[in-house]
Amino acid sequence: MNLFRISWSNLTDKPLSSFLSGLLMTFGITIISLLLLLNKQLDDQFRRNIRGIDMVIGAKGSPLQLILSSIYQVDAPVGNIPLAEAERLTRNPMIKTAIPLAMGDNYRSFRIVGTNKKYLDHFGATVAQGQLFKQDLEVVIGPRVAEVAGLKLGDTFASSHGLDDEGEEHADSKYKVVGILNGTNTVTDQLILTPVSSVWAIHEHHEAGEEHHDEDHHEGEVHEDGEAHDEEPREITSMLIKFRNPLGMMLARGINQNSKLQAALPNIEVNRLFSLLGVGVETLRGLAIVIMLISGISVFVSLYNSLKERRYEMALMLSMGATRVQLFMMLLLEGLVLALIGFGLGILLSRVGLWLFSTSVSSEYHYNLAAFGILPEEWTLLGVALLIGLLAAALPALGVYRMNISRTLAEE
Repeated sequence: MNLFRISWSNLTDKPLSSFLSGLLMTFGITIISLLLLLNKQLDDQFRRNIRGIDMVIGAKGSPLQLILSSIYQVDAPVGNIPLAEAERLTRNPMIKTAIPLAMGDNYRSFRIVGTNKKYLDHFGATVAQGQLFKQDLEVVIGPRVAEVAGLKLGDTFASSHGLDDEGEEHADSKYKVVGILNGTNTVTDQLILTPVSSVWAIHEHHEAGEEHHDEDHHEGEVHEDGEAHDEEPREITSMLIKFRNPLGMMLARGINQNSKLQAALPNIEVNRLFSLLGVGVETLRGLAIVIMLISGISVFVSLYNSLKERRYEMALMLSMGATRVQLFMMLLLEGLVLALIGFGLGILLSRVGLWLFSTSVSSEYHYNLAAFGILPEEWTLLGVALLIGLLAAALPALGVYRMNISRTLAEE
């Protein structure tokens, strides 16, 4: 007697009931699996990109915004800071490295970041094609920029002001691609990197053009003070700091209290962000567990009703030589099959959900979160699903042992 074939026939004999039980199990597993995947992907990206960055110095404002904009490139910068003041603060012997960042422009929504070779070294990014930037308006681009924007070695392009591609174009000065980076699965994959002086040069040229335009329209105007204005002091957006030892953490409080700049600690801000997100994640996870338990109740009700309806059929099978153990196992198999179908579809749907989420994030922030491997926690999830299926099936299946064969056959 093929127990699996009979179990499958019993399930397909009641398609609506089986579908409902499987659907509830699928929904529960989909939600939990998707939460596990997103948590893993986001945690990996956050931890990977802040590794080795102990502090960020920037303008006063939101410390979380400073971290998101300077490290992850997913938020607007807080503001600019004087380069001289930032360099003065980073001369402290407790500071091992200080990497300047100058932001404000983009090309087709990919951010242009003024920095130096230390930034590439920090993320382990190396030049795959071409060479590193050496002069103003030379750039190296991440592999994702090359792929999506279609840029290649020797290409020139005009940047747009601001961090989205709808900003005013700096058409008078163009950047030239001199290098394409290897992929590192870090933020450098989606950046356009250039010397800090390039960013200054672009904006000085842009401002000079605007002033010349104003002079054409206001010919003959003279400054009230009649004096030439000194060149404005150089500014950057932020500095990424690495300490020589953990004692450097004490510098943050002093900078925040005794200067016009702000010092933010990435680990603290990221942990705070995850704790805020964790409330919603735990709520959804609890909802998914409830859905899975309801699916177990649905399996129980379905098999209990099925057992009542098939009492005569089972009594007939027992009279023809089948054992009660075989019938018990047949009902257990029905619960297991529903659990396995729910798990398989749940895992599949969670990957579809991750792909859709990754596509959305990729189009806006250029991060790739589409890693579809099975997580260790998902094997635990499979065990939980099978346990729910077994328990839900075992309770009505025990009725097989209480069945009176002769009475059941006589009643029918």
